Amino acid sequence: MSEVNSALRLLIVVGILFSASVNAVSANPKRIVLLQSNGPNFKPWSEYAKAFRQELERQSFLPIAVQSFPISIGSDSERAERQLVAYLNELFPDNALPDLIVTFGAPAAAFVQRNRAELFPATPLLLAAIDQRRVRDLSLTENDAVVPVWIDIPALFENILQILPQTKTIAVVTGNSPNDKFWVEEIKSRLESLSGRVELRFLNELSFEEVLKQTANLPKNSAIFWVQPQVDASGATHEGESALRRLYATANAPIFSHDDAFFNGEIVGGPMTSVTQGSRVGAAVAVRILAGEKPGQIATPALQYGPAKFDWRELKRWNISESLLPKPNEVLFRRPSAWEVYRWQVLAVSAAILIQAALIIGLLYERRRRLLAEVESRQRMAELAHINRYSMAGELTASIAHELNQPLGAILVNAETLEEMLRAPTLDVAELREITSEIRRDDQRAGRVIEHIRSLVKKVPIEVKQLDLNDVARDTLAFISSLAIARQVQVRHVLAQVPLPIMGDSTQLQQVLLNLIVNALDATADKPISERVIIVRTERSEGWIEFSTSDSGPGIPPDKLKEVFEPFFSTKPSGMGMGLSIARTIVESHGGTIVAQNQTRGGATISIKLPVKL
Repeated sequence: MSEVNSALRLLIVVGILFSASVNAVSANPKRIVLLQSNGPNFKPWSEYAKAFRQELERQSFLPIAVQSFPISIGSDSERAERQLVAYLNELFPDNALPDLIVTFGAPAAAFVQRNRAELFPATPLLLAAIDQRRVRDLSLTENDAVVPVWIDIPALFENILQILPQTKTIAVVTGNSPNDKFWVEEIKSRLESLSGRVELRFLNELSFEEVLKQTANLPKNSAIFWVQPQVDASGATHEGESALRRLYATANAPIFSHDDAFFNGEIVGGPMTSVTQGSRVGAAVAVRILAGEKPGQIATPALQYGPAKFDWRELKRWNISESLLPKPNEVLFRRPSAWEVYRWQVLAVSAAILIQAALIIGLLYERRRRLLAEVESRQRMAELAHINRYSMAGELTASIAHELNQPLGAILVNAETLEEMLRAPTLDVAELREITSEIRRDDQRAGRVIEHIRSLVKKVPIEVKQLDLNDVARDTLAFISSLAIARQVQVRHVLAQVPLPIMGDSTQLQQVLLNLIVNALDATADKPISERVIIVRTERSEGWIEFSTSDSGPGIPPDKLKEVFEPFFSTKPSGMGMGLSIARTIVESHGGTIVAQNQTRGGATISIKLPVKL
């Protein structure tokens, strides 16, 4: 038990000490002095300073207080330098020295080097955003760390010549300060190989106003290389982005640079020093120094260019093909295409169109199948109608035989009479003429019967023409009369006294009338002879012509009235059930209607209506 209590007491003491240490750290944040070359908004170092602060907040677990101070350069730079050193010593007395000094750019690094003996000599120093060539000129100690960059001058200018192969002139825009002059000489020495291939124009000995005039009138096939002028030939300094924007507004050639701090709408692009990379590595080194590492033991390789970056807008402005860009590369500020902006809408509309097209194709295919089915159906119906007519002809055999026997019998009698007269010694010419005339008349009558049968049973194409329904009804009644006599059925007809003009096929319509009359004859078969009566009517109403048959049979079962016109429906034991179905098809193809109804006194009436065609 005592061991447990001892362990608890030990944990409590450790917790108290840890809490006290955290509070002490929170109460005493690490202080960093940031010395930035030139003014507070002087690119590219102002961008490095801002990004460095953000990286420190992200990477450090310790509270940090950062204070920034610009290193001004100008005509009275020595006096200003002495004032800044004195101000910093007053601001940070011996009992409150900063924990780290960070410089950005060569001018700030040189300032600290010149004043190291007076400016916190015991405080660790981090030199950032400085070219490796400038580091060689500095006297570094074990208390100093460097995050150098390497500005590959040939790569910058080779990029210009690669994407603009017709380039003949490159104007180098920079200032006339000592730092600017260093880079002018460095560019000249590094680009001796371009002599004779391209003309380099250095504008450092001009005021910025004269620079603007020069760059506005460059010859054809020119380019501009931008290095932020620190101090121009007139002694003016240029902070922020105003100088670059003014140059961009008047220049007649594309602009390139060495640092992506300037990559914000005016620069075409290429391989450039990365602000993000330099700040991230600088912050990591600063955190290590604040954690206790010796600055002189932290070796950081010079930061190289990352993938080339290009501004899509400037590529389009200067008509630069993306196929000429060095690999790897990253094209930024690309204006999205209509496809990229409306891709889903286009896909949705395309899908809808494809679905609609598929539906239309499907409907057309189904329509074609339906038309083919309708044609085939009409063909089958025509064949059934033909078969029905054959069947009807079979049923009318007795009537047909009777119709033929009458004229044939008369012909036989007249022929025998003619033979007797020819044996007589004298001839009665008038009587001979009368006999031959009767023979001709009876022959024509038999011929009409045969022709009627042929027209009924032969398979002929539909021939629509002007008809009088009364004529069709009379021919049908004459044709059916013998069958009615044989079956001992009274056929009464009440035909309209006016013409009944219609458009139709006479064979098909006669088939309909025959079907209706024969069905009526069949319906009376079980009735006493005295009650076997059918009535055929034709009449004309406004716009319509009607034909009907009424019989004295048993009628149609009420629940079957709607089925009598369906295929294969029949009330007769031996019926095919196709007669009325074929009749309906023919009537409807003529634009008419057919209905069946029972009469109150018994029997059924079937009526057809056809449109008047004058």
